[in-house]
Amino acid sequence: MASFQCLRSQSTTRPARGLCLAAVVAIAAAGCGNGSRLVLTQQVEARKLASNLRVQFGKGADASNRAVMEVTDEASSAAAREAEQAAQVVERDIEALERLLQTLAYSNDIQHLDAFKACFSRYRALDAEILPLAVENTNVKAQRLSFGPSREAANAFRQSLEAAARSTAAATTCCAEALVAKATAALLEVQVIQARHIAESDDGAMSQMEMEMATAEGNARKAVDTLKGLLPPTAAPQLSAASTAIDRFHAINAELVTLSRRNSNVRSLALSLGRKRTVTAECDNSLHMLEDTLATHDFTATR
Repeated sequence: MASFQCLRSQSTTRPARGLCLAAVVAIAAAGCGNGSRLVLTQQVEARKLASNLRVQFGKGADASNRAVMEVTDEASSAAAREAEQAAQVVERDIEALERLLQTLAYSNDIQHLDAFKACFSRYRALDAEILPLAVENTNVKAQRLSFGPSREAANAFRQSLEAAARSTAAATTCCAEALVAKATAALLEVQVIQARHIAESDDGAMSQMEMEMATAEGNARKAVDTLKGLLPPTAAPQLSAASTAIDRFHAINAELVTLSRRNSNVRSLALSLGRKRTVTAECDNSLHMLEDTLATHDFTATR
């Protein structure tokens, strides 16, 4: 009896429980009849499956969270695949455990497993929405465009205008420099708005930002047009380079806005920290209750 008692102790750690369980099985099996041995084997297998369910569910939830937090497509995709593989193991274990519990006629245990199944179904539906978004990484890609190609195009624009302004006569130098500063500041304003747009989740707010960006870019182009009438013909190559740079900036900004509008990182993170976290806790609680209920069953063994 002491061997059986150790298994039901609430203070025993999981590794210790596993060793104790193996010892009980070995001792009990030696004195069991065929029928009792079968029941004992089923009880042990049910506990193993319930324990593995919780482990695999935890692994899947962790991988799903990592998929949301990763900043490269490769890392996000790898974590998403890991989450899907763990979920498939969970589904297989559910089926196997359900068959065992029905054979053992453990009605309370079946109720806890049914509760987990219902919860896991909601969890899977959320993952089906979250993981594809996480793998897209559109907000991360938009941020890279803002910090990389967009900034480079803005710098090229500024440098070309500054070079063009140096060719002006002394009398118009101040006016030319003021126009260069105005055009440069206008594109800088667009860059500042880009960062806000990437972090924004509200469509209306993003639309307002896009109008502000268009106005700022329009001001930059007007300043360039004014410079063309002010500067001598020798400034034409630099002004042409500036026009090319602002066209490139416009194209990059349009791509950035499209990516930012998709909002895959913002949406997947919001789902993970909101509904997903609640459902995950409910699933884990159902598994905890299932393990506790399974632990109340005595191992049946008779000489």
